[in-house]
Amino acid sequence: MMVHGGMIGIQWILFIGIALVSFLVQMNLQNKFKKYSQIPTGNGMTGRDVATKMLRDNGIYDVQVTHTPGQLTDHYNPATKTVNLSEGVYDSDSIMAAAVAAHECGHALQHARAYAPLTLRSKMVPVVTFASRWMTWLLLAGILFFNTFPQLLIAGVVLFACTTLFSFVTLPVEIDASKRALIWLSSAGITNARNHAQAEDALRSAAYTYVVAALSSLATLIYYVMIILGRRE
Repeated sequence: MMVHGGMIGIQWILFIGIALVSFLVQMNLQNKFKKYSQIPTGNGMTGRDVATKMLRDNGIYDVQVTHTPGQLTDHYNPATKTVNLSEGVYDSDSIMAAAVAAHECGHALQHARAYAPLTLRSKMVPVVTFASRWMTWLLLAGILFFNTFPQLLIAGVVLFACTTLFSFVTLPVEIDASKRALIWLSSAGITNARNHAQAEDALRSAAYTYVVAALSSLATLIYYVMIILGRRE
């Protein structure tokens, strides 16, 4: 029983530690966004211009570049084939805008080239959507009524595991999109020897958020598994 209690204690320490790291990573990303949003690329191209050029340079003509409200809300939607750029990116000619716009176009390139991890991620979306809708209720009910219906908690953990797997599948998708973005930014002359490292730093900071999110999800999953194992003893 003491061993089990110790394991739960370790899980809580790990969970709190990852939550703290997640907060720091998010703060770092916001600081980098503010910093690099004030540094122009020098060529006058806005995020919209960069996105349009990257798509055209790679022979992609069926993807539209659109504007989406909010900050750090940039994303590529494979269902509608749209690169959606946030308020601080769409009309900005900063190094941050160029990096973010190119990154989102990196996802469009992945889609066009049938990049395997992106294909897998897209196929997982319906499952993850279903899991996200029901897992919280199943986990709560499973903990409250474990002695009577342990299957509820097990089902909740299975659904949570799906979201955790989704987080890890997302990692190579995001990292590869950044690699494609940085290669093109340099080859197209959007960045130069002076500011390319800044674009790389901006995208690296964004990638850290996905790494921490995946680790946080894994730690939470392990915690729920420990609850099941502990209550079966």
